Amino acid sequence: MAEHTSSSITIEAAPADVMEVIADFDRYPEWSGEVKEADVLTKDDQGRAEKVRMLLDAGAIKDDYTLEYTWTGDNQVSWSLVKSQMLRSLDGSYRLTPLDGGKRTEVTYQLTVDVKIPMLGMIKRKAEKVIIDRALAGLKKRVESAAQA
Repeated sequence: MAEHTSSSITIEAAPADVMEVIADFDRYPEWSGEVKEADVLTKDDQGRAEKVRMLLDAGAIKDDYTLEYTWTGDNQVSWSLVKSQMLRSLDGSYRLTPLDGGKRTEVTYQLTVDVKIPMLGMIKRKAEKVIIDRALAGLKKRVESAAQA
């Protein structure tokens, strides 16, 4: 089994507000940093994104890839790689845990990345950690600024 990297952050908003931002793929380029484009290709019977094409520009790594999403209830979404130019696998999830009676949310982001080019495990884990930390910080900023608006 591949190793994964995970991290958590607390957001001052209800889980539903956090998931609303996570599920709004069209706006990812506004807050996620490395994602320059996000296009929902297919939706499930509840109207949630099922397959999403993304254009990534993370400096040394540029890629055009498609992810397939699985929604588990209202508090978890996971994804896996469908196709990519540079990546062999990209599996991850957001898990939301309500805090303080649902006024705050702990968000846990888990990610496993495997690239087609040779890369030391230590460097790959560091890259995963940077991706996770930037995504969580961007998510927190986006959700909390929307909550104050």
